[in-house]
Amino acid sequence: MNSPITAFAPATVANVGCGFDIFGLAINEPGDKVVAQISEAPGVRIQKITGDNGKLPTESEKNTASFSVMKMLESLQKTDIGIDLIIHKDMPLGSGLGSSAASSAAALVAVNELLGKPLTKHELLPFAMESEALACGSPHADNVAPSLLGGFVLIRSYDPLDVIQIQTPQELVVVVVHPDIEIMTADSRKVMKKKVSLSDAVMQSGNAAALIAGLLKDDYELVGRSLRDVMAEPARSMLIPGYDSARQSAMEAGALGFSISGSGPSVFALCRGEESGEKIKIAIMDAFKKNVGFDSEGYVSTINQEGAHVIN
Repeated sequence: MNSPITAFAPATVANVGCGFDIFGLAINEPGDKVVAQISEAPGVRIQKITGDNGKLPTESEKNTASFSVMKMLESLQKTDIGIDLIIHKDMPLGSGLGSSAASSAAALVAVNELLGKPLTKHELLPFAMESEALACGSPHADNVAPSLLGGFVLIRSYDPLDVIQIQTPQELVVVVVHPDIEIMTADSRKVMKKKVSLSDAVMQSGNAAALIAGLLKDDYELVGRSLRDVMAEPARSMLIPGYDSARQSAMEAGALGFSISGSGPSVFALCRGEESGEKIKIAIMDAFKKNVGFDSEGYVSTINQEGAHVIN
């Protein structure tokens, strides 16, 4: 029997402010690990999940990691193969950090390695997207694409799928703070407006274009000016107690810009340099504690350029 393969996939910041469902970036930590091994009995099975406090389903058809692998095997016409999975959740659920995406990305990379790497990471992406539809009802790629591929990604089109990796400034640092509350993606999508005004659409597209320009030109101030979301943030920030004070504290501490990570409740700031990032992290965490009494976890990271990868 083949030796087990373990893969790691990183947490992600989706939307990145002005890029609803089209921007995403990977950070170095936290992340999930998945152990995959070929078994004698056909089918995909979850043998164990750790770190989820019993909240995640172990049925193969209901878990994003196993579901994505099932879709991959169907596409490869290898449904006669047996795969056993062990999932190690090292990131909080419902955090806005792409927890479900990290599990599926790690599972796909581990199983692809087991099978002799018949697919590229880009070719694994559609299977990860199908698992996102299982998790929240929408096959979006702004978490799974950066978790799989690494870096800062732009999803230009979903039909056909067209994912572009964007070069980022060397000193760009991401600060992520996760307050101790949980918001499910499906719930956060419900609070968003179904229609936006023409003026908001123009402003959003201008900010999105300028953010890409700022990244490519190493223009940190332009990146900061562009990190404004007029579509999702106004509604979703209402679900995060203490959001406004956390934002103010981050900006006063030197952040280039501040917004919600994915669907929340995690928030993120962009800054220049890790020393600045540490100050901003402490300022945000202190704001949540002082104003709403929330404990929180904080991370300071450069942009993870590697994405999901085998670690044994």
